[in-house]
Amino acid sequence: MDMDYFAHETAVIDDGAKIGKGTKIWHFTHVMPESELGENCNLGQNVVVSPKVKLGNNVKVQNNVSIYTGVICEDDVFLGPSMVFTNIVNPR
Repeated sequence: MDMDYFAHETAVIDDGAKIGKGTKIWHFTHVMPESELGENCNLGQNVVVSPKVKLGNNVKVQNNVSIYTGVICEDDVFLGPSMVFTNIVNPR
């Protein structure tokens, strides 16, 4: 089966992940099952995409970002290097 996306040889793409055309997945990145990556996304090295994450088209994820279950990013989103998603029930 021909892939219409690029995944570096050290990347791990689990069965059940959906990867859009033209997307690039770099060194040591892990895309887990039931996640959806749009077209022309770019995932830097050491990125973790948890199950049930949805990234739109043209999303750029820099190195060392973990994207947790339930996160939805629309089209053209930029996630900077080592950024962190938080879910704070009681903010200060």
